[in-house]
Order: sequence, then C-alpha cells, then structure tokens
Amino acid sequence: MLTVLGGVLVFAQDGIPVLDAAKGKRVSFHYSYSLSRGGEAFAPVTDGKVLVQDNAYTLEGLGLKVISDGYSRWTLDSDAEELLIETVQDNDIFTNPALFLATYRSYMDKIKVNSQGADSLDITLSLDTDTKARFILKGISYSEKEDGKSDFSLDEKSLPSNFVVTDLR
Repeated sequence: MLTVLGGVLVFAQDGIPVLDAAKGKRVSFHYSYSLSRGGEAFAPVTDGKVLVQDNAYTLEGLGLKVISDGYSRWTLDSDAEELLIETVQDNDIFTNPALFLATYRSYMDKIKVNSQGADSLDITLSLDTDTKARFILKGISYSEKEDGKSDFSLDEKSLPSNFVVTDLR
C-alpha cells in the first residue's frame, strides 16, 4: 500500500520493493549515510560502495575496505597499512549491509521511505527519539549469485609484510 503525504512517500508494512528484489541475488550499490541528532540537519558520516551476496559483503568507504564472509570481518586500511580481523556481530545492521537487507522488515515501524526508484532508495531510520540515520542507495543492481566466496574473504598472508595484522577472532 502506497500513500503520498506532503510529497513524501510512505510505505505500509508491505515492505520496500527495491530491497525485496535483493533476496537470493548478488546486489551492488553506492551509498551515503548521514546522522541527525536532536532535530539538527543530517550530517554526512560516510559514503562508498557495497557488494552483498547472502550474508557476505564488501563495503568501501572512509578509506577503508571491509570484507566479510558472514562469519569473519576483515577491515583493511591500506593507507595506515593495518588489518583488523573480527568475528561478525549478528545484530549490527550499521556495519553489516547484508544483515540490514535480510532483516529490514523487522524495522519497518522505524523506517520512512523518502523516495524510491527502480535502482535507488532514500530512507530515514529512527534510532531513538533524538537520533535518525539516513541512507541513500544509488545504482542498485542485481545479478545472479556467484559460486564461491572469493569476493568475500581476505587472506592476510597476501598482504605486504609491513602490514600490522590484529586478529581478534
């Protein structure tokens, strides 16, 4: 059910079609993420690009590349020559775009769809009474899933020897 209120698109609990189309696909998009606290204007936090397949993803932004196979997460800072390896947290939708795509319906009561197109989405997520996060996704494309997880893992031994590797798994 689609309702237009004051020029803002609002979706009922039916879902968000552009996100629902991601199920069972390999999905890529460019994103921007901003925050608003206490009613202030949205301030940019980061932007970059994302590739998601099932529970695995790669995310690039803020000079970092984050790679996850769904179980481990490798955060690579090439400028600082550092790699951080962690276990994936099951409940962090802000650092795990695969989790957000898979579970967004459980947040429908907190999501306002500002606009949506065939390959774009602009949503605001109410985190609490004073804080809102805005996500703008552009260039969303879907393709068939690929076998293997080579895009979603990192062999730390492949890095130059001067990299500092911190493994917290």
